[in-house]
Amino acid sequence: MENYVNVLLALLNEMSPYLLFGFMAAGLLHGFVPRRMLARHLSGNGLSTVLKAVLLGVPLPLCSCGVIPTTVSLRKNGASEAASTSFLIATPQTGIDSIAATYSLLGLPFALLRPVVAMVTGVVGGLLVGSLGSHKEVTDGCADDCGCGSHSADAPKSFAHKLLASLEYGFVTVMQDVGRWLLLGLLIAALITVLVPEGFFAQLADRPLLNMLVVLAIAVPMYVCATGSIPIALSLMLKGLSPGAALVFLMAGPATNVMSLLVMGRVLGKRSMLLYLTTIIAGAVLSGLAIDYLLPAEWFMPGAGVAQSCCHSGCGSQPGWLSVTSSVVFSLLLAWSFIARKIDSLHLLKTQHTDMKKKFKINGMMCNHCKANVESNLAKVKGVKTVTVDLALGVAYVEGDFDASEVIEMIKSIGYDYVEE
Repeated sequence: MENYVNVLLALLNEMSPYLLFGFMAAGLLHGFVPRRMLARHLSGNGLSTVLKAVLLGVPLPLCSCGVIPTTVSLRKNGASEAASTSFLIATPQTGIDSIAATYSLLGLPFALLRPVVAMVTGVVGGLLVGSLGSHKEVTDGCADDCGCGSHSADAPKSFAHKLLASLEYGFVTVMQDVGRWLLLGLLIAALITVLVPEGFFAQLADRPLLNMLVVLAIAVPMYVCATGSIPIALSLMLKGLSPGAALVFLMAGPATNVMSLLVMGRVLGKRSMLLYLTTIIAGAVLSGLAIDYLLPAEWFMPGAGVAQSCCHSGCGSQPGWLSVTSSVVFSLLLAWSFIARKIDSLHLLKTQHTDMKKKFKINGMMCNHCKANVESNLAKVKGVKTVTVDLALGVAYVEGDFDASEVIEMIKSIGYDYVEE
């Protein structure tokens, strides 16, 4: 148990300074980049358009769930299906926060390769969908003030308001969205490091393609954010997994999960969804094989003190003051993200019992972007006065004199599942 705690603390100390920087950068990007203007540049199906979509998506800290309503918002503002698919592929694979965290645990080569591979697969996938996709019309997925699309970043007028909104987004909203998955990733990574025998994956070293297919079978259906996947990839590499197979996990894990694939099939059509999935799988395997066969293995040796101390000395190296301070700050922010969500949930439970308020159970909501997406769209239903979503319970509380069947139809039209109770 002591060794497990030491490993967990070593991973946290190594990542936390970079995570805090990434959350701050993500907030500033959200607060100061005018997304309505960017959406106007994403209307075509050509190379320049999908490249712009990829460049927009790579730095954003959106998971495979949160990227869906953001993409629908871009579509509403004129983005093409090709550009939307490029954005869908590239965005969840990486982000400013995950790039910084990748550098902290996996080193510079991995930190550079992740966004490059995300860009290449995004461009290829967008061009394929532009030529062969479903070409399905999209229902409006976001209101102007939903917080996930092209308008919210422009709302604050003064620099001070923009700065405060940016910090709130980075350290509260993004933390709430990725915090539990990052914590889960750290816990799993420490568990793998302690329990899995040394060289466990080395027995598949002479069969790299099989190695990658096994990783794909695990990564595609599971839900893990780009940042949360990093400590898991590190722990697997420390047990003998090849760098190429680790990259497969870093790509496929964040970019795919069963829920997001189902939602995407509804939003962009089944053919586009299959092209999306094929591009990610083929891109991941080809990139992984290229790393294992074409690049020096020493570039991808797990870096710095964390790999050495976690595997051999029980994390005995002493962390610096910056790492310790950052870990404390990060832990406090993480704890507050859980507490604040619980407080909101309890408040909603106390105020839900009125004659004009009904509860709708919804599957598929996993982040604040989903919350904003559902609230803004249900508010459009005739007779609806207020809508409040409880993410913790997966419930929307709708108040007003409305037809419940219209609310259910709207829920399904934006890609979520209504659950009868």
